[in-house]
Amino acid sequence: MSFKKVSVIGLGYIGLPTAAVVASRGIEVVGVDVNPKAVDTINQGNIHIVEPDLDIVVRGVVSTGNLRATTQPEPAEAFMIAVPTPFKEGHSPDLSYIEAAANAIAPVLEKGNLVILESTSPVGATEKLAAWLKAARPDLTFPQDSGDAADIKVAHCPERVLPGYVLQELVANDRVIGGLSKACSEKAVELYKTFVRGECIITNARTAEMAKLTENSFRDVNIAFANELSMISDKLKINVWELIRLANRHPRVNILNPGPGVGGHCIAVDPWFIVDSCPEEAKIIRQARLTNDSKPHYVIEQVAKAADEFKRPVIACLGLAFKADIDDLRESPALQIVEELASKNIGQIFAVEPNVESIPERLVHAGVEQMTLEGAIERANIIVVLVDHKQFKETDSKQLATKVVIDTRGIF
Repeated sequence: MSFKKVSVIGLGYIGLPTAAVVASRGIEVVGVDVNPKAVDTINQGNIHIVEPDLDIVVRGVVSTGNLRATTQPEPAEAFMIAVPTPFKEGHSPDLSYIEAAANAIAPVLEKGNLVILESTSPVGATEKLAAWLKAARPDLTFPQDSGDAADIKVAHCPERVLPGYVLQELVANDRVIGGLSKACSEKAVELYKTFVRGECIITNARTAEMAKLTENSFRDVNIAFANELSMISDKLKINVWELIRLANRHPRVNILNPGPGVGGHCIAVDPWFIVDSCPEEAKIIRQARLTNDSKPHYVIEQVAKAADEFKRPVIACLGLAFKADIDDLRESPALQIVEELASKNIGQIFAVEPNVESIPERLVHAGVEQMTLEGAIERANIIVVLVDHKQFKETDSKQLATKVVIDTRGIF
């Protein structure tokens, strides 16, 4: 095995599972994160995020010494960068986390090292990463100048896993690997083959970057169709869930389920990277984003209309996460809806989120009260289903017979 020590930069929803899986293959892994609390938690064999079975794997690899966390990078043979890539005002990509990661690892880089960007990135980001590394380490050669002979190999391999199934998909899914040279790609494949059972498919860095953006934009466009269909159905007094079920009986039709919007760090963000790169050409992709971003406001209007029917509206909002059975609130339309409802002061608001210990402080300051599912259903006269958590699906619908139910997930 040519890789004896690997460093993972960023120990969040992708970085920590990746570090744990690599460490489970007997490789020494050093995880690096700027959050001291997360570092301490991991070094105790615990986890700071919700992901099925991750706690078991982390506990195991920490106890064997194969995984440890730190706030400062140290020398390794390969560096896997898994930091956030949000967007700035105007939906332009924010690459500051990648640049910070580059500057952090540059002092410890050594000839023969491999640097992989896993963060979902706009086209050209891997080239920028290589440029930042070169600027910080002019004593080393990089593939943009030296090709296959470069001292440091640089590649892009976007994560493509589903929250809730990350451990399985890290191993089972195919990986698209785009190096800045042929030798960069081959070196990256060598690393991924230590833990990936799926196929490792080689392309160039720009195509690898665009592949991930395309995957998520495809999903976004199809969700936008479903969300638009749900609003049309409401206006025409048609049950959208029955409509989709019937339409999907056609052998070549597969409409997705609508919801309160689109959230998370990928689907709600990545299409904007394409729009930013090619604003004149990305017309459908832009409109899909606008449609999905408008859906939370549509739900808020429905709730406000229902609240007008009560002298003292009490609204139970079920779910804050961006998808079912996880604790991830990033870009969550459910969180946005609850926050905006609270700002409108249309009634008392309870938030039910079984996957977090406490709701965000800004909700508390806005007067939102965290409540158990049972308590919220008992006290509320309006129930708003925003996330299809398993706990909500197990609710007896008879308990809701006297309530006004706005079900954006179709579980009732």
